[in-house]
Amino acid sequence: MTSPSPQSSLSRIRIGSAPDSWGVWFPDDPQQVPWQRFLDEVAASGYEWIELGPYGYLPTDPAVLAEETSKRGLKVSAGTVFTGLHHGPDVWESTWAHVSGIAALTQAMGGSHLVVLPSFWRDDKTGRVLEPNTLTVEQWRYLTQLTERLGRQVRERYGLRIVVHPHADTHIDSEENVTRFLDGTEPSVVSLCLDTGHYAYCGGDSVKLIETYGERIGYLHLKQVDPEILAEVRANEIPFGPAVAKGVMCEPPAGVPALEPVLAAAQKLDVDLFAIVEQDMYPCEPDRPLPIARRTRAFLRSCGA
Repeated sequence: MTSPSPQSSLSRIRIGSAPDSWGVWFPDDPQQVPWQRFLDEVAASGYEWIELGPYGYLPTDPAVLAEETSKRGLKVSAGTVFTGLHHGPDVWESTWAHVSGIAALTQAMGGSHLVVLPSFWRDDKTGRVLEPNTLTVEQWRYLTQLTERLGRQVRERYGLRIVVHPHADTHIDSEENVTRFLDGTEPSVVSLCLDTGHYAYCGGDSVKLIETYGERIGYLHLKQVDPEILAEVRANEIPFGPAVAKGVMCEPPAGVPALEPVLAAAQKLDVDLFAIVEQDMYPCEPDRPLPIARRTRAFLRSCGA
């Protein structure tokens, strides 16, 4: 009996990339590459799947975006939204107005997921503290209950699955907070987008999380951190935005966690999963992303993905 080839070993994993890997954090910013260039280069790098990125960066007219992606052989896996649901019922209407437009575009583009990011407790550009970095018991209740409500409404109205993204400088970050969030939410309506870089940044072990909460893992972001820069970030309490500018998120396979064990653990779940490459690089020189994207795609192929 022959052993499976590396190319078939990760058959349940669908690899893609996102505007984030091109230094795109905002709908419109002079330091970012034009959206046409992102689409050209992500296709040239060998990726088939993309995320929408910040709403308004790519065209929001589904007919225009469908034409632009299809002619480059690209498909959309997910849209992305920021939420502050721990603030309670008062923010629901404004949150839904924000989410619904992005969900509608994602649905129109044939996407299946909506990546939900918690709001920052300190500004990711300036580092200004916006609110306490821990939640009260009441705020945790708001966060879990309203996230479940969001998951139900997104599924009922748009047929999408929400995947909540633990993120540095938010209230869903460390192993303790991630597991508290998972234990407080209904598995049938709330899944996790495990970002390997952010989880490592906050001290978590991605393989352990997949092995422990496998049924909750609905989506992956593949990312690595530079351990030396991360140690400096932690020692000096550097906010996330300036940490990225220092290069804390690095090109695979130079950082941690090792992605081969993460992908192997994800494959063992025996479900189809998107694994979207993100290397936070805001701001970055416009000619920098393409070579990195090509090398990263080649590396992931060498892992069987």
